[in-house]
Amino acid sequence: MTARIILPQHPKLGEKIDIRILIQHPMETGFRYDISGAAIAKNVIKSFSLDLDGLALISGELGTGTSANPFLQWSVVLPRSGWLQLKWEDDEGKMGVERVLCNLST
Repeated sequence: MTARIILPQHPKLGEKIDIRILIQHPMETGFRYDISGAAIAKNVIKSFSLDLDGLALISGELGTGTSANPFLQWSVVLPRSGWLQLKWEDDEGKMGVERVLCNLST
């Protein structure tokens, strides 16, 4: 599983910025069947978190109503420059991590 964290090109200290995240994941609801009629096991991202150098910014859970390859967006004011780290775990126990450096200008 991979993800992409999208930030503004030139974020400024004290400015509200949009953080966009696209996670590549099939998000199987458990309600579909394969071609042979067997149920496809439920496998959704059950938890995620976003932090800035260990400072928790956002955390949450996604459910079966979330589409494949979920796109998430938040508006935040970051207190400083640093590494943004996104972590997530799905129902199968697979975990993913993506990091991006966010340099805020003054």
